[in-house]
Amino acid sequence: MSEPDEPDDGALTPARELPVDEAIELLTRGELSVEGRLVDASNATLYCGVTADGVSAACVYKPVAGERPLWDFPDGTLAEREVAAYEVSAAAGLDIVPPTVLREGPAGLGMVQLWVDTDETVNIARFMRRRDLAALRRIAVFDAVINNADRKGGHLLPTSAGAVYGVDHGVTFHVEDKLRTVLWQWAGEPLPADAVDMLRGLRVLLETSLGERLGELLTRREVRRTLSRVDRLLAAGCHPEPGDGWPAVPWPPI
Repeated sequence: MSEPDEPDDGALTPARELPVDEAIELLTRGELSVEGRLVDASNATLYCGVTADGVSAACVYKPVAGERPLWDFPDGTLAEREVAAYEVSAAAGLDIVPPTVLREGPAGLGMVQLWVDTDETVNIARFMRRRDLAALRRIAVFDAVINNADRKGGHLLPTSAGAVYGVDHGVTFHVEDKLRTVLWQWAGEPLPADAVDMLRGLRVLLETSLGERLGELLTRREVRRTLSRVDRLLAAGCHPEPGDGWPAVPWPPI
């Protein structure tokens, strides 16, 4: 994540690693305090501290009121799509999207996501082209499922502990094929066995509990198309390839 503008006193709440259930609880009911703004974000993106029961952590807050309307994403909100991406990541056991909730904040309803500190020594331009990293390949499969139209290199968060997170999922779940990503290095190659197992389990969840949850955040048609994309991936058994009529790589790519 890009660095936020600091408040006048320079005191930003630091990032904190928490178990997922504790993070969700804190993000859901903790008190939010705005401490800065991510100036390079296209929509209002605020750096906040969230505190409950003496526990504090840094988080990102994207209020719906700060979203710029997108002509090709007329339904719902970017915040709801961000939360839907988290729900898919969590249900599939991928742990790609940091804990994320939809809640009221200082500027109204919005997405609140646990802040992740990245390993600043990583060269993202080289990192995003790696073929040997299983975590990066899982993100490529995840993006195909959620139909991510904007997977830039800067949306990949490698940590010093070796984890790789993905953020900024506001333009996802479109009913038309809009996959646009920097992660094409496995295009056309067979899916790994663990990805196939994940997709089979995800398909069951999309017809039950996960499908119901996504129905609270997306349109019914978008949920059905998500299931169709999983079916297509399983039937093909390989990573998707760039399509015609839609730019395959976002610009700028980082």
